[in-house]
Amino acid sequence: MWDILEVTHEGATDVKRARKHALIQEYEMFMVLKGETIGHVRKRFTHIVNHLINLGKIFERDELNINILKCLDRSWQPKVTSISESKDLTTFTTISLFGKLREHELEMNRLNDQEYEEKHVRSIALKVVGHRDGQESSEDNDGETLNLLNKKFSKFLKKNSKDKNQSSNRYNNMKLNDFNSNNYTYFGCGK
Repeated sequence: MWDILEVTHEGATDVKRARKHALIQEYEMFMVLKGETIGHVRKRFTHIVNHLINLGKIFERDELNINILKCLDRSWQPKVTSISESKDLTTFTTISLFGKLREHELEMNRLNDQEYEEKHVRSIALKVVGHRDGQESSEDNDGETLNLLNKKFSKFLKKNSKDKNQSSNRYNNMKLNDFNSNNYTYFGCGK
């Protein structure tokens, strides 16, 4: 009975061997997907390793750590270099390695958010008015400023009036009779 249960749930030796080879290939070709977080990478990697261990594959600590560091893309290269040079990968656990990578990912996300906010902060530019000799220059500058303000305000009004006209035109073209309740048929009674 045990043999039947074992074959049913784990498969025959050929099936086990085929699964093991497929998982080994997936382990060796393991790469971080675009936009994937370190948490998801850790889940996928641990899933593959656990299945391989259940099928009898034995891993050394440094082998796992090297494979994790190799799967990271170019944006992780400075962190990979610092970890590989500062830590002995034979004594470093995969849990602590993923912890260091998660810490770095959080810091990078914080810096990216900060840069994004700095780029998209709106600033107000004010026109500098310099005083020259005499009253005429300040009057010219005031006239230029007034003309610029007038142009911008006119553009604003034109833009808003176009938007308003587009939304109201569909109702302006309808006749008053179109809104009469005698033109509608009711679903329930058909009248």
